Amino acid sequence: MLVLPVAARADLSDTIAKVKPSVVVVGTYEKLRSPAFEMRGTGFAVGDGTLIVTNAHVIKPAETTEIRHAFSVLIRNGEETQLRDAKLEISDPDHDLAILRITGVGLPPLKVRSGDTVREGQSIAFMGFPIGGALGFSPVTHRGVISSITPIALPGGTAGQLRGPSIRRLREGSFPIYQLDATAYPGNSGGPMFDAETGDVIGILNMVFIKGAKEAVLEKPSGISYAIPSEHLVALLRLVK
Repeated sequence: MLVLPVAARADLSDTIAKVKPSVVVVGTYEKLRSPAFEMRGTGFAVGDGTLIVTNAHVIKPAETTEIRHAFSVLIRNGEETQLRDAKLEISDPDHDLAILRITGVGLPPLKVRSGDTVREGQSIAFMGFPIGGALGFSPVTHRGVISSITPIALPGGTAGQLRGPSIRRLREGSFPIYQLDATAYPGNSGGPMFDAETGDVIGILNMVFIKGAKEAVLEKPSGISYAIPSEHLVALLRLVK
């Protein structure tokens, strides 16, 4: 019997091992504050490894204050934790994207793939630090599918969470966004959404649909999250010198 060769497919465990060293905690650091490091969201390395992608709403609260210079990135390497200084390189509030540059040696960069081949029903995974690090600063992976590619606009300044009335007001939005059949939480914002087989980044987590009060996202998660298509990140990276 003739056996035809089958293209190799990576197990999700292999993909997680590939992506994990590139995912970081994004926050601010003030020596005299308690705690000194304050988490704001998730980020991931691209380019030469010193560029860290996150959401614009993750860094916005600090951008207009005196601690703008104090952006920090927390890096986990096994049991070791490193804190790196970071500065804002460029941001795109319209697509809720921002790029920081960290000091020191670069991290393993993730490949960012254009979203031209992304389809509804495609298997994806995303990685980040849900619930603001309450589970510990160790990257957590969730798996799901792209349930819809739908036009939507982002609510300025509060894209981390999206309530029902907001969705109704934004239905005439300005660009397609990925709706995911997967559960994200506060803290996942800015994390990479990637192809479950290759680890290529095809989106950036930025919203979770919550029902009722803010606390409901923990008690009764909707299982609906949103991600920005990677093509907008590709365009932003072209502007980085």
